[in-house]
Amino acid sequence: MRILVTGANGQLGSEMRLLAKDGTDEYIFTDVNQVEGQETVFLDITDRQAVLDMVQTRGIDAIVNCAAWTNVDACETDPALAALAMRLNADAPENLALAMKAAGGLLIHISTDYVFGTEPYNTPCREDQQGTPTGVYGRTKKEGEDRILATGCEHVIIRTAWLYSEFGKNFCKTMLQLTAERPMLNVVYDQCGTPTYALDLARAICTILKDYQTIQTENGKRKTENCYPKSGIYHYSNLGVCSWYDFTQMIQQTANTLCPSAEAQRHCDIRPCLSSQYPSPVKRPSYSVLDKTKIQEAFHLDIPYWTDSLKQCIANLIQTER
Repeated sequence: MRILVTGANGQLGSEMRLLAKDGTDEYIFTDVNQVEGQETVFLDITDRQAVLDMVQTRGIDAIVNCAAWTNVDACETDPALAALAMRLNADAPENLALAMKAAGGLLIHISTDYVFGTEPYNTPCREDQQGTPTGVYGRTKKEGEDRILATGCEHVIIRTAWLYSEFGKNFCKTMLQLTAERPMLNVVYDQCGTPTYALDLARAICTILKDYQTIQTENGKRKTENCYPKSGIYHYSNLGVCSWYDFTQMIQQTANTLCPSAEAQRHCDIRPCLSSQYPSPVKRPSYSVLDKTKIQEAFHLDIPYWTDSLKQCIANLIQTER
């Protein structure tokens, strides 16, 4: 199967690269940014014709869309960046969906917990709950979902949250640095969700791709009609729930456990605070724990608990530094 990965030099795309090395499928990794040492095909997914041409000429069977505009605050205050968010988060997914509709393939699209933002939820959010996004980022991501659905292509839309990894800039890496440098940190405790290790999400995506390939193939021959019965919206994050304060505490504790030497210990005083103490141009979801029942049952996934995955990620980061 030929699989196109967009946003291939980001957190999730980088994890997909690692998993692809052990597989038998043919992957084409695309991005508008080039990274030294990474083989990357340039593709502007906001250019509809370029997307259609790429899919047709390369014979693409599935697309994994890891690309998005995720600077939540910046697109709230800068009209030019708000327009860019619309192109990347709504126009581009529509382009990819239309290309897969024409090719009879599958689009796996990564969305966000920010489609839930206005309502004060207090139980895990299900896929069929009404999306009430707040801010440009949440609204453009919800628009992207709606446009994919409107094309009628075979799709798996995965809403995720609090993504972190060994790659790029993310909360885990930032807190590792800050807890090592500062004597004290204030971290909000009134926003709750679940961290998601990008490698776990990438593994789930690979499971979905294998499931799609199995269903689309009968007696060694690929079906010509477009009929994936598991098309739909799903939620994926690690298991459990925490606040950003809890997340930071666990980051420091894990780093200290894995680096027990006195000189490597972090002694940062991490204090809980209210999100109102850090005004933001956009309202973030106060509770965005995602219900994973649907994706677990549909694809028989064994989802790791968030602290277990965090330990794996930090161990990898520490090993890389040595």
